[in-house]
Amino acid sequence: MTRFTIITVCYNAAAILPRTLDSVRIQQWPHVQHIIIDGASTDDTMQCVAHYQHRCAQQQSPHTITVVSEPDKGIYDAMNKALPLVEGDYVVYLNAGDALPHPDTLYNIGTRARNTNADALPGVIYGDTDLIDAAGLVVGHRHLSAPQHLDSRSFRKGMLVCHQAFYARADLARHTPYDLRYRFSADVDWCIRILKAAEAQHATTLNMHCVLVHYLREGTTTRNHRASLRERFSVMRRHYGLSTTLLQHAAFCVRALKRKIGLDRKNKKIQK
Repeated sequence: MTRFTIITVCYNAAAILPRTLDSVRIQQWPHVQHIIIDGASTDDTMQCVAHYQHRCAQQQSPHTITVVSEPDKGIYDAMNKALPLVEGDYVVYLNAGDALPHPDTLYNIGTRARNTNADALPGVIYGDTDLIDAAGLVVGHRHLSAPQHLDSRSFRKGMLVCHQAFYARADLARHTPYDLRYRFSADVDWCIRILKAAEAQHATTLNMHCVLVHYLREGTTTRNHRASLRERFSVMRRHYGLSTTLLQHAAFCVRALKRKIGLDRKNKKIQK
């Protein structure tokens, strides 16, 4: 049976972490390893983790939980710390505030993964994303949707698949640590390199055609939007070349302008 390793990175996240932990605890798929990497929080984060462990033990959950709490050098350093601990067939990052949308999310993915190809697991499994606010309420669908087919060239058009809706086969993930030169966009670079590694092994990708994560939109990247965009340009230039990156960013600007015009018109109609 396909086993999933869910990695949750957190720091002083007591206000939003329980939603994440509970969404893992209620998963109907029994084959789950949950790795929690805490950056030596000074609030009640670790009490939330202890409560989560207690509830899992009470309900005799078959999930295994590994907890590390110590200082780190940032979110991507914390993500790298988890990779040597991975025991599952797939790795997905579900950070504090994010949540699996339904109790059968992992069941559906695990069932599809095995039924798609009995000889070899897909290199990457992916899907769509809904955005949530701090209260956990869905506020809309992510404006970039997962493409019908995903490969390493797909990200020329932007990060079409959210990091938390991107399940990487564990053997690929273990050999592809995050590049710590990037502070805000190492996840973009990581996804591209995972896809390149999958292609080198002629591994397929699998689109689940459904929402795989509720993503908290107010994350580190959102709060540092300008710096993130600069880094993302650097990542794309590194993988796709300068001319392609410039053309794609021009297209980004046009699409963003069209979205803004559309929102302005919608707001004007509402005001009327």
